[in-house]
Amino acid sequence: MAYGCSLPWRLSQSVIRSQSLRTIHTERCLHTLRTATPLRPRSGINTVPRNSTLQLFQCNQTIRNSTPSLSRTFTVSTARSKESSSGDDADGSHPVKEKPEKSEKVEKDEKKAKAEGAAGAAGAKAHSGAASGASGDGQGRGGRKTAALSKPSVPEIYPQVMALPIAKRPLFPGFYKAVMIRDPAVAAAIQEMMRRGQPYIGAFLLKDENADSDTIQSIDDVHEVGVFAQITSTSTFSTPNDGEAGLTAVLYPHRRIKISKLFPPKGTEDAATQTGEFPPTPPATPEPIEDKGDVVASFEEGPVEEPESTLATSFLKKHNVSLVNVENLEEEPYDRKSPVIRAVTNEIVNVFKEVAGLNPLFRDQISTFSMSQSAGNVIDEPAKLADFAAAVSAGEMKELQEVLQTLNVEERLNKSLVVLKKELMNAQLQSKISKDVEAKIQKRQREYWLMEQMKGIRRELGIESDGKDKLVEKFKEKAEKLAMPEAVKKVFDEELNKLAHLEPAASEFNVTRNYLDWLTQIPWGQRSTENYNIKNAMTVLDEDHYGLKDVKDRILEFIAVGKLRGSVEGKILCFVGPPGVGKTSIGKSIARALNRQFYRFSVGGLTDVAEIKGHRRTYVGALPGRIIQALKKCQTENPLILIDEIDKIGRGHQGDPASALLELLDPEQNSSFLDHYMDVPVDLSKVLFVCTANMTDTIPRPLLDRMEMIELSGYVADEKMAIAEKYLAPQAKALSGLEKVNVNLEKSAIDELIKSYCRESGVRNLKKQIEKVFRKSALKIVQDLGEEALPEKDALTEEGKAALKESEKQTAEATPAEPTATPTTPAANPPTTETPRKGLDVPKSVHVDITKDNLKDYVGPPIYTSDRLYEVPPPGVIMGLAWTRMGGTALYVESVLESALTPDSRPSIQQTGNLKQVMKESIQIAYSFSKALIVKKFENNHFFDKAKIHLHCPEGAVQKDGPSAGITMATSLLSLALDHPIDPTIAMTGELTVTGKVLRIGGLREKAVAAKRSGAKTIIFPQDNLSDWIELPENIKDGLEGKPVGWYNEVWEICFKDVDQQRANSLWNDKLKESKKDKKERKKKEDEEKEEEEDDD
Repeated sequence: MAYGCSLPWRLSQSVIRSQSLRTIHTERCLHTLRTATPLRPRSGINTVPRNSTLQLFQCNQTIRNSTPSLSRTFTVSTARSKESSSGDDADGSHPVKEKPEKSEKVEKDEKKAKAEGAAGAAGAKAHSGAASGASGDGQGRGGRKTAALSKPSVPEIYPQVMALPIAKRPLFPGFYKAVMIRDPAVAAAIQEMMRRGQPYIGAFLLKDENADSDTIQSIDDVHEVGVFAQITSTSTFSTPNDGEAGLTAVLYPHRRIKISKLFPPKGTEDAATQTGEFPPTPPATPEPIEDKGDVVASFEEGPVEEPESTLATSFLKKHNVSLVNVENLEEEPYDRKSPVIRAVTNEIVNVFKEVAGLNPLFRDQISTFSMSQSAGNVIDEPAKLADFAAAVSAGEMKELQEVLQTLNVEERLNKSLVVLKKELMNAQLQSKISKDVEAKIQKRQREYWLMEQMKGIRRELGIESDGKDKLVEKFKEKAEKLAMPEAVKKVFDEELNKLAHLEPAASEFNVTRNYLDWLTQIPWGQRSTENYNIKNAMTVLDEDHYGLKDVKDRILEFIAVGKLRGSVEGKILCFVGPPGVGKTSIGKSIARALNRQFYRFSVGGLTDVAEIKGHRRTYVGALPGRIIQALKKCQTENPLILIDEIDKIGRGHQGDPASALLELLDPEQNSSFLDHYMDVPVDLSKVLFVCTANMTDTIPRPLLDRMEMIELSGYVADEKMAIAEKYLAPQAKALSGLEKVNVNLEKSAIDELIKSYCRESGVRNLKKQIEKVFRKSALKIVQDLGEEALPEKDALTEEGKAALKESEKQTAEATPAEPTATPTTPAANPPTTETPRKGLDVPKSVHVDITKDNLKDYVGPPIYTSDRLYEVPPPGVIMGLAWTRMGGTALYVESVLESALTPDSRPSIQQTGNLKQVMKESIQIAYSFSKALIVKKFENNHFFDKAKIHLHCPEGAVQKDGPSAGITMATSLLSLALDHPIDPTIAMTGELTVTGKVLRIGGLREKAVAAKRSGAKTIIFPQDNLSDWIELPENIKDGLEGKPVGWYNEVWEICFKDVDQQRANSLWNDKLKESKKDKKERKKKEDEEKEEEEDDD
């Protein structure tokens, strides 16, 4: 398919676009062309002004110098020149040697060419061949030959031509266009046409803008109106990347034509078509022909003898090209004096003037077109003016084709005016944009120039501060490496401009410098590459922690979402659990698994809002908050920030930090977190926040609602055993320097540590005890081996020995007059070194075994001597379960009878054990329910009518509160009333109503762990907590039977199923039975009290 751009036919340098040539020759060309006398062209032949020889010569010379691949050379001469040049012109062009008269040889060659042209026209019936000229013998300076080129005659009638499709925009008569041809068959056909002297084709615009073809397969693919064009020159080219070859042809359209019939390509027999190679073009041999001083370039070569045929293009049938039968289109007659035509023509000229004032390229083209018109006035040729307006405008393909197809000159002028008006609008918009950009550039250059002047003045006055300039440049360099948002960039520029105008001695200078330092240290747009490998995450999490399935599953979910989406937004997770279960350390493992930077800070006891949101810059020593500091340290926008002890955050006169965390931990707000110091929005949506807490009761509800809660319960014995063997023991052994020593902590010793020393939920105390064991072992080894086996001198490095020697020297030089020298004085400072000591190797014969039997030698006697507080509990003692910050624990409830039952006793209940309000209410509810149950089941049992009861919960130093001890207290009171002990392996938890309904409780996992740790085998819990029980790991439920209950009657069936009904009814009758004497005294006393009341009335 053909590509290119339309050009005025006189300026071939517009094709070459040689700016340097136009710059050098502009004045001389304009002077010569303005004084040229236009000649009327001959019929059918396009001519140039007589005195425009120099312009055309220079254009051809530029083509020859700029495109060395062209095989033809273009030279010109004139017969009317009366002056000869003895050397090269000042502008670099070759001189044209004067030919005062025709030589005889030239005249013979002219006659011969005319004869051959006439013969070619007669044989083809429609074609007028171009005569080939012989080269002259004139010599220019430097030995170059100069030949006058022959002027070709263009046939008026050419019924059949090769069709060449043109893309993007049509061709217009009188304006050059360069096209590229990639089809080998079409290229071969064009080269043969050039050799035969018949370089004529039909150029038609493709209807599809995206079509890519050099042949026409269907007449519907192109517009039927095109141009009859002459191929003026050709050259081959090749693409460096793919090696594809092609042909470049320069076309000059002569007139409008219309397709009447299409002969699509059928095949080829040409070797060039099959091989895809282009035969070389033989060099042209133009002959000088002088015709009244008119000079043109001849692009044809000598005619090739062909057998006579019906059409001149019959030889093209052997090529795989498109042929079309065409007919010429003539313009409709028009009146040049028509006021409409004159008005439209004048309007086009005015628009041209406006466009020329805005676009320099248009100005050159308009000037060239105006000077090339033979009539001398463009207004006298409205048809050509319309074509020129369309040819130089960048209009739409459809609009340009309509201009080409319009034969009515008045309509064509109107359509061209529309296209030109659009070009004017584009030029005006382009000019406006150019002026705006130029104004900005001028402003910046002016500021730069003034700043340089100011620097020079300051330098001359001696007040130039090179340090400040370097500081400004340093901040600029830092900012260029960061992807600051527009709002931040604006603030940065303002502050940097302020810094540049401040004196270093000003107090504001340091404030601004510190602010810019912080602003450029935040990692704007810098993120670490996250690792979304599920297997890697599982490996990392399992390496660092045992168990914690809920946490690990949540992290794997987070990674899976990121793997599918490619990125994940920051989340806010909150790990809630007792101390020592790994809440803080799991944060480091998550960061390592995700390949994120890790930063931790604690808010326990924090009372200052500025620690979260930063200080105002007006304060002395102001700093950003901890979050901005975390971004600075991590240097990424997506770190993992661990906020520790969020349940212990304080509140003081400096604000409420918990409320400040609402913005920080809200996914909907932290994308524009505003620190008081920075005072610019910072995006924290990519940060993964992990918070830790021991309990949620002290966390404000709005803050708790913003976090995703993940509960971490305590560890059971087998989990502690696995953690101790895999993690705690190897770490403690390495820290004690026994990594290469045969010290063995047996499994039985670890089990004894867990049962008798470390019953808490976490493993922190277990870690301390294991470290204590290995430290004792290290001490025992050193003491047993003695100084001889481990000499001190072997432990010192060479650096340590030198430092020790220097220290001894300083001590010896110290005089008695300086006994009070302090370590702060330089003379008293001992020499230091980085590695003064090294570890010593223990002999391999050393062997230490730590077993259950000798464990007390390392950690002392056991703390817990039994699994339960009561091996055989008395009536009224029940094992309850409680949840604390340390995890679950067994909470015993004890009820006793304060005094003996007598008929005169008055009932009461007293509670102790540091109980809070909720538990006190639970005691009253349990007391009322127990009395009602005894009345219902044992109507003759009057225990609660006369009993004075004391209910106690051990460990009075610990505050106790919560709504989960109702059934435990009721069971304790009933056990005392029925004098029936409960199975010591039964533990229970659940809140009770006065009607006997058992309500849901929390912390079942921790309570189950505590029950198992305390030796319980059966646990009673509310029916509503059955789902929590099902979710418990099997290692916790192993050996523990769960009994869900909905009403207290079900608890009764479990705890009092073997109660003797008759015994329970008559249990307290003997103690409550009155004698006759006691009965009379009681009656007498009652009567006296009654009389006293009547006397008072």
